[in-house]
Amino acid sequence: MRLAWLANTGQAGIVAPPEDADGSDEGYVLPDYAGGCVTNVLPALLEWPEPAPWLPVIAAEASQVVLLVLDGLGWDQLQQHRTLMAVLHSFEGGFITTVAPSTTAAALTSIATGLTPGEHGVVGYRVRLGDDVVNMLRWSMENGDARRAHPPTSVQPHEAFCGQRPSIVTKAEFLTTGFTQAHLVGARFHGYRQPSTLVTRVVDLVRAGEPFVYAYYDGIDKVSHEYGLGRFYQAELSSVDRLVELLLTELPVGTALLVTADHGQVETGKNVVVPHPEVLAATTVQSGEARFRWFHARPGRTRALYDAAMTHHGAHAWVRTREDVLAEGWFGPRVAEDIANRLGDVCLVAKGTVAFDDPADRGSFELVGRHGSLTRAEMLVPLLAALAR
Repeated sequence: MRLAWLANTGQAGIVAPPEDADGSDEGYVLPDYAGGCVTNVLPALLEWPEPAPWLPVIAAEASQVVLLVLDGLGWDQLQQHRTLMAVLHSFEGGFITTVAPSTTAAALTSIATGLTPGEHGVVGYRVRLGDDVVNMLRWSMENGDARRAHPPTSVQPHEAFCGQRPSIVTKAEFLTTGFTQAHLVGARFHGYRQPSTLVTRVVDLVRAGEPFVYAYYDGIDKVSHEYGLGRFYQAELSSVDRLVELLLTELPVGTALLVTADHGQVETGKNVVVPHPEVLAATTVQSGEARFRWFHARPGRTRALYDAAMTHHGAHAWVRTREDVLAEGWFGPRVAEDIANRLGDVCLVAKGTVAFDDPADRGSFELVGRHGSLTRAEMLVPLLAALAR
């Protein structure tokens, strides 16, 4: 694999377990913001004068490129299911890292803008903006739609796609959402209803001469959330591999199909932990998500919150203060003060397959598969390419 160097660099790879973790923990993976990371894929394709060493040569040299983002397909899961994704596994390339947290809102915004979460400000799934906690994907808060109180282009004001206006192929129902307004502003949208129409949309655009097309498919993530990583997930992987094969068959000869993802997955099932009463007693509100949970401290209680989190949850999570996270560069080397203020005071970043409960963060069904933490299963994603022939 061409990108295997990543695990041996000083910029990314497995970090030794910190002092607060026991020897059985595998350590966490930090984003490689200086190299092979989802933040750099579009700049490497659209801006950089020299090829990036981690970008497959096929994509770097092609005159037309389709970037297909498969929500939820981690590198480890791809390796574990090679026979189910034989077409994709035959592509050239390897793995890169996603961002912290390893969650859709932060990662898709980083892919589109080429910026770290510390720069674009979409720092998680549920983000505290002033007195409100806003769900970034739904652009909603406790009392409904958040677009009037928190306009998407004010929360994330940066241009997408290096200032270019490429064609975007995404689900039709996403075209007018607040999150789309925040992370895909300025693009030319083409909606699809079913995977078959995704293929048709993309192929038509390339045949019309588009040099770059961005396509997004969310099926793997949706299935893993609801069903975990078992039979239903495996059936979805097989279906996606057929979608990839169909794209590669239908695209004009010489087009590069480049595939990446926003994060991987772990199956947590019912392994959901309610934060200890001492942690909650020092907390005003929670943000983030179940595998990267932020606690916002009551005035003067930050130290008490940290101590309680370490005492009661240090065996199951990497416990960090906001200052720790910023100093270690989890959100990038530069984090503006107003964006740093969106973070909580103490975070629980899940080890293993645990998740941390927040009654305010629940949907229509109990999630089985999750992501958001810094384990390699969630942080490593594919960057693979093949040429249509």
